[in-house]
Amino acid sequence: MFGYTTPAYGRLSPTDNRTYRRYYCEGCHQLRDGYGLTGTGTVNYDMTFNTILLEGLVCDCPDFGPTTRRICVLDSPKADSRLMHEMAAYTLILTKWELYDDETDMPSIKTKLISLTLNRAIQKAVSEFPEYDRMVGEGFMRLRDMELAGCRDALSMGREFGRGLTGPLEGIAGDFYTEDLGDVFTQLTAAVYVMDTIDDLDDDFMDGTYNPLLPETGYVNARTLVDRDVMRFTSLVSEAVGSLQSAYSKVRPSMRGNVSLCDNIVYYGIPESAKRVIMGDAKAKASVKNILSNRKDRLASE
Repeated sequence: MFGYTTPAYGRLSPTDNRTYRRYYCEGCHQLRDGYGLTGTGTVNYDMTFNTILLEGLVCDCPDFGPTTRRICVLDSPKADSRLMHEMAAYTLILTKWELYDDETDMPSIKTKLISLTLNRAIQKAVSEFPEYDRMVGEGFMRLRDMELAGCRDALSMGREFGRGLTGPLEGIAGDFYTEDLGDVFTQLTAAVYVMDTIDDLDDDFMDGTYNPLLPETGYVNARTLVDRDVMRFTSLVSEAVGSLQSAYSKVRPSMRGNVSLCDNIVYYGIPESAKRVIMGDAKAKASVKNILSNRKDRLASE
């Protein structure tokens, strides 16, 4: 599992712990059933949270069984859910554009091999949901434009990126979509983007790829940079997480399920991830390249 949108496991009730793992596993099953075994490598924390939140609002499939097979990735889906199928496709479409972004920033044989491995699954998702593909692609292009313009405001970049990715989630939510829900997804993307920029400082410096938090001169390493200006980095992350929590609080009264689980992730799990990022202990970027190449370490809790 990769990503920053994690539960605080020590604060989860046994029921919510089982529920979370059931949703995570179901995301994997939906990917395998709809798009083949290779697609399961793209499952991540962030998409799991989006599914849990949307299901709490929509109640498309509130009850479904747990994984039963020993080799869990080979198990069949337990939920007959339009929402979960579309979330699986959305995950693959995001993966397509992330790989495109990686290839644009720094072409590599590893990225090409991953793209080749996932190509059939990605192309099927794109053929089923071409509008989602267009929307996500436009979001990535807007972020690319801000990078080329030399924008140094990581939070503004994350929010602009997030607004560009809400279109598919609006389609998945259907009649349950509201501007407040769109703001949750925007602020979640922004928080993940900010944490990711800090987490990737050393990698981006070494690779020569754009990072709005990298200074123009005098960079030594991420630890030195963060320690030297810890108040700025802490304030940046706190603002991003606080905006997410504020947006979520407006949606929460409308939820018909999964409330305590979403509360745990938003109010405890994500702040814990933010703390790990500031401390330099995260290395949890929700990147397919990291998932499939083990470039980042898996979280110790898993």
